[in-house]
Amino acid sequence: MYTGITVGAITTIGNKHVQRGTPCEDASYAVTKNGVSVVCIADGAGGKQYTDARFGSDCAVHVITDTICEHFDALYSENREAAVRGYLMAKLRVAFAGIMEERTIDVIDRLSCTLLFVAVKDRRMMIGHIGDGLIVRISPSGVSPISMPQNDKDGKTYFVTAAHADNYMRFLKTTVDDVHAIALMTDGVQDSVYNEEAGLVKPVVAKMAETFTAGREEGEKSVLETVQKFIVGSSNASDDASFGVMLFEGTKAPDPNTLESSAEKFESSSETFKDLSQAIKPELLNAHEIIKKCAGEESEQAPETAAKEAPEVKEPEAAAAVTEPKQPSRVSKLSIIMLGIGLALFIIGLIELVLAFKG
Repeated sequence: MYTGITVGAITTIGNKHVQRGTPCEDASYAVTKNGVSVVCIADGAGGKQYTDARFGSDCAVHVITDTICEHFDALYSENREAAVRGYLMAKLRVAFAGIMEERTIDVIDRLSCTLLFVAVKDRRMMIGHIGDGLIVRISPSGVSPISMPQNDKDGKTYFVTAAHADNYMRFLKTTVDDVHAIALMTDGVQDSVYNEEAGLVKPVVAKMAETFTAGREEGEKSVLETVQKFIVGSSNASDDASFGVMLFEGTKAPDPNTLESSAEKFESSSETFKDLSQAIKPELLNAHEIIKKCAGEESEQAPETAAKEAPEVKEPEAAAAVTEPKQPSRVSKLSIIMLGIGLALFIIGLIELVLAFKG
């Protein structure tokens, strides 16, 4: 068990933004409050349409951090992870609405940003991630990704302002057992220290996290110098960069000499998730008919018609924070019979009651 927690985070502007004369769009925040330690970073979306992304990223890290510090127990104990994701995205949407009103912003997408966080209370840990960037676990046995960059086939990522952002948000509940540190980074750092094709995190990440054993101030100073010199300073086109650390004091660090610095590229087939979705459609239709048959219900439509109208299996649309249970689409024959019997008994009882009063 750890003896204490040190948190810290840094953000620095990239050379690309310096040359263009545009502000830094990354944001980071690390705090321990109410017995809860949180490290949160965000990367404001780049592009002409995202005019106020820096306000979105700054708002996101503070709102999410404060929310988790205030409501950690309720969020961790909720079994419906979709509800937790929905709640966190709802908190951001409420906060973003306030910014839009204050700054007269016409479209919420102008505040778009990614989001990465880790939160710990006692031994309980929550991790959340939407968009690109990387969250890393550092343990005595080595360094490995917990949540990898989230990009589509065209390289585009997802933002907290998306209509169905809660569907894309990864949310993990676990414990801190056998964890020495957690490191979070936006893509401005990720691109230099992570080989996505092999799933390999370079040893330098563990070294950067280890600087926090000297305390938050020394750790942030050392990491900022490293990022500015070797990552941001290595290219005139470098992006904004953020790096956050949560170090568990009194735990064992990995041996630097045993950390792998290279790995083979992952093997991959040509199969896609779309292929899987198409393949399951006829099986799903057949299963639907079997379920209705076992329930003693007749098919509402011919199999040919049902096949044409069967929805394509795809990524779920908006998942509300709290959903009401769906009502049955039709009443079974057995239910109708039972309802008729109940109604008849009620009428007979009513007649007997009237006769009794007359008597």
